[in-house]
Amino acid sequence: MSFTFSGARLLDGRVVDVTVTDTRITAVTPAGELRASGEHIELDGHVLVPGLWDQHTHFTQWALSSRRVRLDSAASADEAARLLGEHAARHPDGDVIGVGFRDALWADRPHFALLDDAVDGTIGEAGSGASAAGPERRVVALSADLHTVWLNSAALKAHGFHDHPSGVLREADAFAVEAALDEVSDATADEWAHDAALAAAARGVVGIVDFEMALTPELWLRRFASGFDELQVDAGFYPEHLDAAIAAGWSTGQTLDDSGRLRVGPLKVITDGSLGTRTAAMFAPYDGVVGDEPRGRLTVPPSDLVALLRTARRMGLSAAVHAIGDAANSHALDAFAATGARGSIEHAQLLRREDFPRFAALGVTASVQPRHAIDDQDIVARYWGDRAGRAYAFRSLLDAGARLAFGSDAPVAPLDPWQAISAAVFRQADDAPPWHAEQAISLGQAVRASVRSSILPGQPADLAVLASDPRDADAGALRAQPVAATVLAGRFTYDAIR
Repeated sequence: MSFTFSGARLLDGRVVDVTVTDTRITAVTPAGELRASGEHIELDGHVLVPGLWDQHTHFTQWALSSRRVRLDSAASADEAARLLGEHAARHPDGDVIGVGFRDALWADRPHFALLDDAVDGTIGEAGSGASAAGPERRVVALSADLHTVWLNSAALKAHGFHDHPSGVLREADAFAVEAALDEVSDATADEWAHDAALAAAARGVVGIVDFEMALTPELWLRRFASGFDELQVDAGFYPEHLDAAIAAGWSTGQTLDDSGRLRVGPLKVITDGSLGTRTAAMFAPYDGVVGDEPRGRLTVPPSDLVALLRTARRMGLSAAVHAIGDAANSHALDAFAATGARGSIEHAQLLRREDFPRFAALGVTASVQPRHAIDDQDIVARYWGDRAGRAYAFRSLLDAGARLAFGSDAPVAPLDPWQAISAAVFRQADDAPPWHAEQAISLGQAVRASVRSSILPGQPADLAVLASDPRDADAGALRAQPVAATVLAGRFTYDAIR
């Protein structure tokens, strides 16, 4: 297959013709200088950028999230329970699953009794582990950051937490519940994943890194064998699957099927919690938090992290280390320094000043999610206080020489790179003033953090045609940046231009 995009405007202002032959860009020339090869597609000055990547997703969770009860708008536990109860009344069969609640700023606290009352019309006796009516109707609500789940009495019993005092599970217990949710078959989940991939392609996305909490390479082998071809996928996995990966001889970047679009991703290690759950590991206590863990928690001791990264390096695996609090980030950088492992720190939300230059010195990528800076600013103000100036500090990272890679952490934020790009460039939501505008970066820098290729001869023909010029956009327009076409390996995966 051969075609030429004629009259394409690049972000640097040049107007060029771009010829694609099979899966590669074969020529980039000043507009009109050479005769177009193959099919001629006139862009009339539309902006052409490399195809976009979302470099941190939980893709199955994202595909499922649009079919679950959205709790993003809930301003209290009582309101979230009411939304779940209203859904249960409209849909009298099956489990009730909600997603997206943010309890860090709620005045009241979630409790299984609230869900029992909202869904069954009865408040279960505190600590009884069972409601008096509808005892089999299970209700599970997933927090926006996926580090907390909130269950009613029936769900607690079903998942083995018979005598839990509140129904609110965090970290490892929460992840276990999320992994065990099986409200749809594999075939249905795969169909919904296909729909989610088509939607991503319509936003200019050509590839994702998937950190689903499963043996993700095998999950994606099934999907690709069934005809999935809308995205490239780097399939990551977790320490509990490391033995299986070693037995299979996997190394990061290795192709897993004949398409060449499915590759082994990194080893993902979660070393602390999250800001929203107040479990991110900190050097100093959270503002206003009392209890057993005022500094959050390290979920992987530093010595264990070093051992994992040593194994990763020996097996040819890159490491993607989840670290949100400043203590977790410092320990993660220490582990990279001790082992010489390659890879990324996922999130890097709060850093000590002295740790910014260590990313470049160690060759560690800062894999960040700019939309979180917009969503979390009120939580940062309450719990991190005067530390906010070194939170989501993209400009400081770039100035220190770090490489940025953008993702969404979908379903924590939408799988839409333009929302990340807008957040990084403008640091604002809607008409609100910019939040720590000193940490804003340029449009060009944000796009570079969202792609893996460039528009040069010999590069993969992974391209996105934009229907308007992002250089003219304000924050809202950039979030909604219209896309006219997406090309993956020389093939249109979205086409509204021809």
